[in-house]
Amino acid sequence: MIERHNRWDHRLIYKLVEPGSSVLDLGCGSGELLARLVNEKNVCGQAVEADPEKAAEAICSGVAVYQKDMDRGLPEFKNGAFDYVILEKTLQVLFRPMVVMEEMLRIGKCCIVTFPNFNYRGVVNRLLETGRMPVTASLPFQWFETPNIHLFTLRDFLDWVERHGVEIIDGYAWSGDSYRPIDFTADSREAEELLFVLQR
Repeated sequence: MIERHNRWDHRLIYKLVEPGSSVLDLGCGSGELLARLVNEKNVCGQAVEADPEKAAEAICSGVAVYQKDMDRGLPEFKNGAFDYVILEKTLQVLFRPMVVMEEMLRIGKCCIVTFPNFNYRGVVNRLLETGRMPVTASLPFQWFETPNIHLFTLRDFLDWVERHGVEIIDGYAWSGDSYRPIDFTADSREAEELLFVLQR
């Protein structure tokens, strides 16, 4: 269950998604969030996952999973096919993250995306103090094993949003012990992770 992993983004997304809506969960992992949404909020759920082992685990949880590499695009899904498209902590590991974002905005009436903020003061300070790539709760990998290939910050993301005419419906920041509505100035440094609700 979600509580076991204590994922703040899962808890918040669960609150944000309306009962009975349709949800596409991209990079669903083991499928725990979507399984809970299907079972407890009666959503019509579909997932996409590239990793065959994780996809199999999600299927065992009762989630309908389409195994595919999202970097290739998602032409199988029609415009506006889902009420929500969700992408959790995956944007930074994709080879073509902006292709996936554009597909999310095409497919979903509302998009929810979460990602680590690489300008978080705990990350920057540790890098400056040790001269080594930081390992934190949000970035738990050594440099040689990290899946993160596109490092970006809150301001980088906001630049992209502005350039592409994307509307921010809501934003939240996580600072290690709680989440709160985003402060666009302070959370450039204070937010460890971020969640945005977007639409076009």
